[in-house]
Amino acid sequence: MGRCTCHLIEIIMRRAALVTGGSRGIGLGIAQHLAKNGFDVAINGVRDASAVEDVIKSLETWGGKIIYCQGSIASTEDRKSIIQKVRDHFGKLHVLVNNAGIAPKERRDVLETSEESFDHVVSTNLKGNYFLTQLAANWMIDQKKSDPSFQGAIINVSSISATVASVNRGEYCISKAGLSMATQLFAVRLGEFDIPVFEVRPGIISTDMTSGVKEKYDKLIEGGLTIQKRWGSPEDVGSVVASLAVGHFPYSTGQVIMVDGGLTIPRL
Repeated sequence: MGRCTCHLIEIIMRRAALVTGGSRGIGLGIAQHLAKNGFDVAINGVRDASAVEDVIKSLETWGGKIIYCQGSIASTEDRKSIIQKVRDHFGKLHVLVNNAGIAPKERRDVLETSEESFDHVVSTNLKGNYFLTQLAANWMIDQKKSDPSFQGAIINVSSISATVASVNRGEYCISKAGLSMATQLFAVRLGEFDIPVFEVRPGIISTDMTSGVKEKYDKLIEGGLTIQKRWGSPEDVGSVVASLAVGHFPYSTGQVIMVDGGLTIPRL
């Protein structure tokens, strides 16, 4: 078999992944690990395409196709356009990584949380992820019916806030707890099609979103908040997501993988 033929087969066999919020922070760490593992990757974000040109170029160094799907997953029309762009460019989708998420614009006690803030956070972190998953899942089912060898997966990136209460950002905690249940719901529904659904639950991860509380958590980590005395990194999360995406956990659908340095282990 000639070199050109082998290269063509490799291109045809490449799997495609969509990572929401994939142009920065945890999402970029995930996109990097997927690209390293041979995926063509679509990254989604709300920034203008010109702002992510360098990110696209860096991801392309691993040899795959990289596209940017601009849009807010909180928007019904944007969700449709994101999926359509993936369909137009790749013609397939094997892995959806629901990573996009936002924090409250202002942290307020649960006794003072506004409906506006609640709706704003939940519309992206829960509703947006839920209905983007619905679109992707139906497409994956169609691909599975057309090709029984199709290997799909959905991976939800939630947070330790799904179970660890923070009373000054209750809307965020509720959105992540809801995403955790969505993982189980879709895992059950997609079981008959052998499409696993996972939840990755990061702890304290060093990103631009957490830069404002660095000093606070530096002290807490040094004081024993986590068993492993360091911040987590986007690479820590990315390596776990990539392992799930390539199929290293084929019999673990619906499960939660903690990436928190042992923070949530009960201790005396």
